[in-house]
Amino acid sequence: MANITLKEIAHSYTGESDNPEDFALKRLDLTWRDGGAYALLGSSGCGKTTLLNIISGLLTPTRGQVLFNDQDVTGLPPEQRNIAQIFQFPVIYDTMTVFDNLAFPLKNRGRSKKEIEPRVVELAKMLGLEKNLRTKAQHLTADAKQKISLGRGLIRQSVNAILFDEPLTVIDPQLKWELRSQLKHLHKQFGFTMIYVTHDQTEALTFADEVVVMYEGKIVQVGTPEVLFERPEHTFVGYFIGSPGMNVLECDLQGDKALIHSHPIQLDQVYAPPASKNVKLGIRPEHLSLTAPGGDGLQVKILRVDDIGRHKVVRVALNGHELNVIMPEMQGMTADQATLVVAPEHTNIYVDEKRVTGGAK
Repeated sequence: MANITLKEIAHSYTGESDNPEDFALKRLDLTWRDGGAYALLGSSGCGKTTLLNIISGLLTPTRGQVLFNDQDVTGLPPEQRNIAQIFQFPVIYDTMTVFDNLAFPLKNRGRSKKEIEPRVVELAKMLGLEKNLRTKAQHLTADAKQKISLGRGLIRQSVNAILFDEPLTVIDPQLKWELRSQLKHLHKQFGFTMIYVTHDQTEALTFADEVVVMYEGKIVQVGTPEVLFERPEHTFVGYFIGSPGMNVLECDLQGDKALIHSHPIQLDQVYAPPASKNVKLGIRPEHLSLTAPGGDGLQVKILRVDDIGRHKVVRVALNGHELNVIMPEMQGMTADQATLVVAPEHTNIYVDEKRVTGGAK
């Protein structure tokens, strides 16, 4: 196992260039601690897989260094990095049994039968594959095949890290939760450094101790699920994390107030005049509420109410700006008008899409 450090990494698929737009992966510096569980989260094309392939050695970065425990491995091929990588589609041998598939990485490294057999049996039990050990992989379901692929990555006890590239995409949705839980259990048991690439916020937030959010080739925030939810450092993080995501509205900033088409929203901090005109207010639907029309707050029109069981998602309009509000119930709301109440302590202010802080009132 190893600390993995990315030092001034950047990558362009067309080679070195003076044009920043040519880089699929913009310059970044990042360290993953030995034994941590991390997720790389972002939309398709943001650079997640490129970064993962640079760590594994499938790609050599245009700029920068990859360090394992302070040793430069930038030029080393994958087989010399002692990395296990698990892909979106299972990489297994269909004509081999489950036992032989799991044993293959150890056999390939010259381990003895006496060492291999108990290790395979132990891991098969952890993955729920013990009854299929003598079954050929071609006869198994897609989720069982992906379990074999996971097992092939976990079978070696001395790997520097295990890298997962969208490993649950082909799995039936009802089985995803079970496999994520198994991965968390295996991480706690073995203590491997695990890096999990996904575009699914639920997968990232339930698997990782720390999430790295990427946007347009850049890392825009690194943090725990709680920090990413409460204090998104970029409007993309607020929009991408949450269901529905954070409401983001253009505003004018005046000290401790944000004006949205002259409608004042009270803030819990005092902000200096911004250097840019690109100013936005962000607040999550969970931190908004609705009361009967005519109350103390902003007067809005109710456009739609979606009942998703545990709560209602209410779509409202404020002078042409649409927002989502999460409400436990809609008691007392008999018309299409309501008063929107904002929790000042949960508002975020963004200048040029980046979160800024103010001073105490």
